[in-house]
This record gives sequence, structure tokens and C-alpha cells, in this order.
Amino acid sequence: EGLWLKCDGCRQIVWKKALEENQNVCPRCSYHFRVDAASRLKQLFDGSWETFDTGLASSNPLAFVDSKPYTERLSSMEKATSLRDAVISAAGTLAGRPVYICAFELKFIGGSVGAAVGEKITRAIERSIAERKPLIIVSASGGMRMQEGAVSLMQMAKMSAALMALDEAGIPFISVLTDPTTGGTTASFAMLGDLNVGEPGAQIGFAGPRVIEQTIRQKLPEGFQRAEFLLKTGMLDAVVKRTELKQYIAKSLDFFCGRVA
Repeated sequence: EGLWLKCDGCRQIVWKKALEENQNVCPRCSYHFRVDAASRLKQLFDGSWETFDTGLASSNPLAFVDSKPYTERLSSMEKATSLRDAVISAAGTLAGRPVYICAFELKFIGGSVGAAVGEKITRAIERSIAERKPLIIVSASGGMRMQEGAVSLMQMAKMSAALMALDEAGIPFISVLTDPTTGGTTASFAMLGDLNVGEPGAQIGFAGPRVIEQTIRQKLPEGFQRAEFLLKTGMLDAVVKRTELKQYIAKSLDFFCGRVA
């Protein structure tokens, strides 16, 4: 028990160790399993990394309660993930080049963006500008966090404005969109990269397919909101396998910034 997994792509039984050695990509059909934020950083950085703003956490400005109080939900997520919120902000080297990387943790309230996440990403952008280092954001998010209402929605404008300053400073931003990247995340920073890269099979969109079908009263095309469809329609610049992503980003940064001395 625990040594084998059934692949959601080919439905075959896969040895868990073989899957982990292949960066959680099925060796048979190349189905990309979801991975956590720490694994993302391990896959992209050369070695160790420095984390920032680890103490930042969302408050409860609306005293929000759904099936449980928002404060209880935050506390339970912190215990489950060992994170204060849904993103890790870090610095290290990628193929020898100093970079900043923000990686989302989907298990923390669906990787949703509240005030703390918006602030951490904005601070990462500001560090990139101050130190003239490229920025990479790996998104895995359901969008803005409903428990924070308008406070959450305001983060879209804040992060987008910070990215405009990054662009004006001539510092590259590479956005990696993984499964899923939806809602306000897609509607703001995730689609504002100098290079927008999707993982194979990733669901990427704003509203859900069912909502869109009911709104336009039309049947959506096959594979709608999948990375390959968005590449075909011009919404993404590339779809890159996880095992090739680090090399692809390194080559892209060589193009943007010149080779590392």
C-alpha cells in the first residue's frame, strides 16, 4: 500500500518511485500529476533557496463564515500545509542565473489569492526590480479568495500595476500556468508574462466551462480551456513538459538577458 498509483491519464498502475523520479509525470503517457509548491521550487532551482515573507498571513477583514469561520479555515490549512498562505516566495539560481520564483500551493484553499498572497507576490516583483533579477511565477490557483471579498479582488490591480513597473524596468517575467489556473489569477498576473508557458493538459481559463456554455448557449470545442487549445488559439506562447521546463526557462532567460557569465 502506498507504493503504487493509478494514472489518471492512461489508467495504468504506476510505481510511485518511478513517478517521483520523473517529476511526477507518468512515464507511460506523460500525464502531469499535480505537485506542491516546495516540489516546484526543487525542480527549478539549482540547489537551496532563500524564502521571503514567511510570516505574512491573511486576516479576517469581513469576519467571514461559510461552513466554518474563515479564521478556523486558515488555521487548519496552516497545519495541513505548514505554510502561512498559498504561495512560497523564494530566491536562488536557475541554471546558474539568480532569479526570484513564486510557487503556488494548491492545497491551501485552492491556491486562492487573498491579501497575503497579493502582498507576497508584489514584494517579490519589487525585489526583482530593485535587484534586476528575472521573476518566475508558477501558478496553481482557483482565483481570488471569496472569504476576503473586495480585499482579495484589489490584489489583481495591485499585482498587475507592479508587473507594469517590472516591464518598464526591462526585467523579464515568465509565467508558468499549471493545472488548474483559473478565475482572477488568469485574469491578472498569470497572463501578463513576457512569456506565458503552460504545462501539458493544464486547465487554464476564467469562468468554468459549464457557466460559459450556459451563458453563450453553445457547445464548447473539445479540449476547451486546456493548455494545448490555448496554445493553438494564441493565448499561450508554449506548452512545455515538466521534465523540460527548467531547460526551457534557462534558454528563454538567455534570450532575454544574455548568457550567464
